[in-house]
Order: sequence, then C-alpha cells, then structure tokens
Amino acid sequence: MMGSKLSTALISIKLLALAALTTAAQAQDKAQDKSSDIIARGEYLARAGDCTACHTAPEGRLFAGGRAMPTPFGTLYTSNITPDPDTGIGKWSADDFYKTMHSGRFPDGGLIYPAMPFASYTKVTRADSDAIFAYLRSIAPVNQRNKPHELRFPYDNRQLILGWRTLFFSEGEFKPDPKKSAEWNRGAYLVEGLGHCGMCHSPINALGGTSQSDAFKGGLIPMQNWYAPSLTSNREAGLGDWSIKDITDLLQTGVSMRGVVYGPMAEVVHNSLQYLNDEDTKAMAVYLKGIAEPSPPPPASSTLPTTESSLLISLGKTVYDKQCASCHGTQGEGKPPHWPPLANNQSIEMQSAVNPIRMVLNGGYPPGTRGNPMPYGMPPFAGLLSDNEIAAVVSYIRTAWGNRGTPVSAREANELRSAPLN
Repeated sequence: MMGSKLSTALISIKLLALAALTTAAQAQDKAQDKSSDIIARGEYLARAGDCTACHTAPEGRLFAGGRAMPTPFGTLYTSNITPDPDTGIGKWSADDFYKTMHSGRFPDGGLIYPAMPFASYTKVTRADSDAIFAYLRSIAPVNQRNKPHELRFPYDNRQLILGWRTLFFSEGEFKPDPKKSAEWNRGAYLVEGLGHCGMCHSPINALGGTSQSDAFKGGLIPMQNWYAPSLTSNREAGLGDWSIKDITDLLQTGVSMRGVVYGPMAEVVHNSLQYLNDEDTKAMAVYLKGIAEPSPPPPASSTLPTTESSLLISLGKTVYDKQCASCHGTQGEGKPPHWPPLANNQSIEMQSAVNPIRMVLNGGYPPGTRGNPMPYGMPPFAGLLSDNEIAAVVSYIRTAWGNRGTPVSAREANELRSAPLN
C-alpha cells in the first residue's frame, strides 16, 4: 500500500516537473517568436529609413559604414552601425540608440553632423527605434574603424553644429494630426520621419539647412547635380492630379503611367521603397497627394533671344525625330509605363532643366524592382550629340506639344557634362 502511494507521488512529481518544463519551453518559444517579430519589424523599418544607402559603402559590408558623402563643406564618411563592440554599436543600449536618432547626439553627448537626417529621425517613435536597434544587433558584426571626416576649416569644429541646431532642428516625436485620417498620418510619419524625404526635396541654404516653411519645395541636391522637385507644387512633382495607383506604382516599381524615376530617386526605390507593404505605400501616396498645392501654369517665356530660340527649336525637332521619337512618340506621347510620355510631363517643364539635360547626356535606367525586374533604359547621348544639339533637343521637348518649359543654352549642357554619375 505504501509502495503504491509512493509510486503515485513520484508520478505526480514527474508530471508536475514535465508540465513546468513544457511551460518554460513554451514561454521561451514565445519570447523567441516575439524577438524574431521585433527583429523582422526592425529590418522593415530600416529599409523604410533607407539606412543601407548611407551606411553601406560600394563593395563594402552591410552597415559597416565608410561611404564617402561629399558636401559643400568637405567630405563626410558614414559610420559603422554593425554590432561590433569595438568599432560599431555593439556596446550601445537601446537608450543610446534612441538618443542618437531622437536628439542627434552620440551616447557620450557628442554632436552629430546633420548629414545624418536626425532632423527627420527625431520623429521616429521609441517603439520603432527599439525595433531598428534590435535588427541592427542581429546582423553580423564587422570590425571596421570609422574613417575621419575631411572637412575644411572652420566646418571641422563640431561646436558650430550648435548654431545649426538652433536654426534648423526641432526635437520631438511625430504628432498625428487629429483632423486627418489614420492613413494620412501614417503617410506623414513615413515621409516626414523615417523616409526623410525632405532631405532632398527641400531647398538647402548656404548653411546646409532648410527652414520649415520651405519643406518639400524642391531644390538642387548639393554635389550631385540632380534636382529634387517640389512635392507641393503641381508644376513640379506635386502629385495632386495623379491617381493613387500612379503614385504607388512609381514608389514601388519605379515606373508608372505618369513617369519613371531616375538618378538618386532610383536608388531610393531600389534600396527602400520597393520593400514597403501595400498599406504603407498607399499611406505615403495619400499624404503626398494631400500636400500638393494648386499651381498656375508657368509663363511660357524664354530667357534666350527669339531668333536663337527659334533656331534651337528647329534643330531640336530634327534631333528629336531622329533620336527620340521611336521610343517617346512623334507627339511626345511615349509608351508608358516603360517609355514615359514627354508631353505634359511635369519633370520636363520644371523651372530647373538639370534633370532632362542629364538624362539626354547620361541616359539611365529605372531601378530593377520586384514589380519591374527588367526595366527598360535610355541610352546616353553625350558622345553622340554636341552641346548645341543637347540644348536644342531639350529645349524642343520643354516647349513642344503644349509643354510650358523654357529653352536651355549650350552652356548649361556643357556644364553638366562633367557632373558625377553617382
């Protein structure tokens, strides 16, 4: 009888121990699943923030830094953000990472040059910051020391950043607009915060800053010689009269029925935007469409003498019919989405003619994306056409078929022949 009771007790103890182990294993599995979910979300958010573009050098290791970033003040080199404890962020805490994103300061309080878009990243929520940090902690560490910046005097004095911050930096997480929809606010968070679209699509002054009143109004990208058009003006890249599908197609695939991305924007689509889910892409489209402001058509006036303009347009039509019409159509109608229309194309009519001149000179491809893995490209004509012919054909497409752009000069074409290709 005693033996039977002892056996029963032992069995009960074993069952309790087994149940405890099962519960512990389930808890561990649940914790691992949660950790995996956070890391996966962090990877998604890191793509949304296009962290790869700056923190991975050409032919370099992922997030190991070392990419040269030429600026009007000298050359900056991006930092190693792998979890290496000696040369990366391996000794950082989540608090340290959030402080860097939110306030633009290193964990020790040191000032960060505003080439890092902390003026936008300050809007990122703590939860999203923690997820990105968890993802960066999960990648392979790379032992690679940060390269010292090469800035001219006096810009090599970091204390000058205090003045810049006073003028151009407002710290604080994104605050939803209660008058707008949840979808609009999500789009605003992505465009203004993680996406840091204002870094390129806002005019940059001599101090390297942008006033809040000029946000998203377009400007020349320093040192790259590409023009990032205004996102608010329908005369440039304002998307007020685009359909949501046209906008989402452009963001996700790089091509749409209304246009194609080239230059720096192609890199953004390739590294970042193509990976966003449909909901976030649509939210960005809703926001971008919502901030577009109605704009009157630009005056159809020329800065060139009338006789010179007439000669340019005449020569331009000859060049266009021979070199361009087979793809873009005799009336500029194009064959969208692969060969964009040139008639009534905002990117052709903008005040700045930098982008169309560069496209004729250098050609290019939209990015290869999941939605458009084998994009059609445009050949370069720099070796085939003279400065006069480049100016003529660009002037023609900016003024033909009802386009209301202005002619360009051979001098402008010549100046852009030496522009960097990346």
